[in-house]
Amino acid sequence: MEAITLLFIFTSIVIILTPGQDMILVMSRSISQGQKAGIMTALGVSVGLLGHTLFATFGLGSLLMASEWLFNIIKFIGAAYLIYIGYQLLTSKEPKLSMKNMPKVSYKKMFMQGAISNIMNPKITIFYFSYLPQFVTLNSSNETLQLFILGITFALLTFFIKSTIGFISGLLSFWIKAKPIVLKYINKTSGVILILLGLKLATEQRT
Repeated sequence: MEAITLLFIFTSIVIILTPGQDMILVMSRSISQGQKAGIMTALGVSVGLLGHTLFATFGLGSLLMASEWLFNIIKFIGAAYLIYIGYQLLTSKEPKLSMKNMPKVSYKKMFMQGAISNIMNPKITIFYFSYLPQFVTLNSSNETLQLFILGITFALLTFFIKSTIGFISGLLSFWIKAKPIVLKYINKTSGVILILLGLKLATEQRT
């Protein structure tokens, strides 16, 4: 395996493990509804990254950097969605001791939330557009293919890492649900962080 490939894998793992909106979403869903919930949310996030891969491969990243109005439209939609999810967590009713009384959300909705919250963040598109090319071997005829493969690899790494974290969080969910104050604290904290991330996204400028 080439050194540049190993460097890409290592740096990608570090970036994926950095706490952010996707990680919070995966963990909160897993804790509230079990391992499968976390895995489905992680799958949605990874599918969102596949969308960013296509955008970066076909040049939308450069379009976002060139078009301020397009960047702002996507930015505000993504920010509003994050704030909406955070508001739901903040205003959720106090959890019950009985697991069967916990409010349920369909796996399809979890998947869609993961995908939408990820793909509606233009910073990720621009991150892809600036990060992936650093690991492309130049002076060859397949730069576009290399860029696509790197994006797919990053998305797969994201799924395996975040789904593992979601699974572990799900294993602890029974203990956490047996202590309503713990779950309430997690929900409120996650809600605040998501809202702050949404506000941060809405106020960020292009660089």
